Amino acid sequence: MSESSDVPTGLPLLSERTSYGDDASQYAELTLPAGEPRGVAVVVHGGFWKPEYGLEYAEPLVPSLVAAGWAAWAIEYRRGTGAADTLADVRAAVAARPVLPGPVVGIGHSAGGHLVTWAAGQDVGLTHVVSQAGVLDLDAAHEAGLGGGAVEAFLGHPPGPGDASVDPIRQVPLAVPLWCVHGRDDQVVPISQSEAYVAAATEAGASAELVEVDGDHFTVIDPESEAWARTLEILDGLAG
Repeated sequence: MSESSDVPTGLPLLSERTSYGDDASQYAELTLPAGEPRGVAVVVHGGFWKPEYGLEYAEPLVPSLVAAGWAAWAIEYRRGTGAADTLADVRAAVAARPVLPGPVVGIGHSAGGHLVTWAAGQDVGLTHVVSQAGVLDLDAAHEAGLGGGAVEAFLGHPPGPGDASVDPIRQVPLAVPLWCVHGRDDQVVPISQSEAYVAAATEAGASAELVEVDGDHFTVIDPESEAWARTLEILDGLAG
């Protein structure tokens, strides 16, 4: 099922919503640039996996991605019904993306950084990942009480040895390159989350880079910020 909508970017665009399941939250929005896309940017929003935070947190990035020549595949997923639902939806939504030339880059903010990094290990075709202030160490996030106990609420229990398969820092090494873009002044998800992940990933032989930027938790998803410009620079280095 699809429904067309306009995205005001000043460019001729095709934007449509596609369902990948029967639940109201199982959909993705595709926005195409004028001309052949440089690749697909799979955009995964954050919000500590909570139901009150939805796709509206990802949509402001879409015009900037499209203006840079990328096809944007912004996904929605079930939140608040358990980790199994959320993870299954993210995997299905990424796999349901359109098949287009070029790289397939997962871009996720906060809990979306967790989800897109997890998805990169699920054989769904992601070629690169940009985690923006991502929650990449569930144990440390739980111990720090991030999101008011969000990790325990997401998993349904405190993280433990049985959660290794859903904890990015315990998934290393990933087979795809990953960049952690993180604000130095982030008080919501501290930069130590990205620092620890990159250290573990590189020690395990993965390609992972910490990109420190000025700003707080939301600066990295402000399309007018220098922090977001760093993400665009990373994408420029991947596209032909």
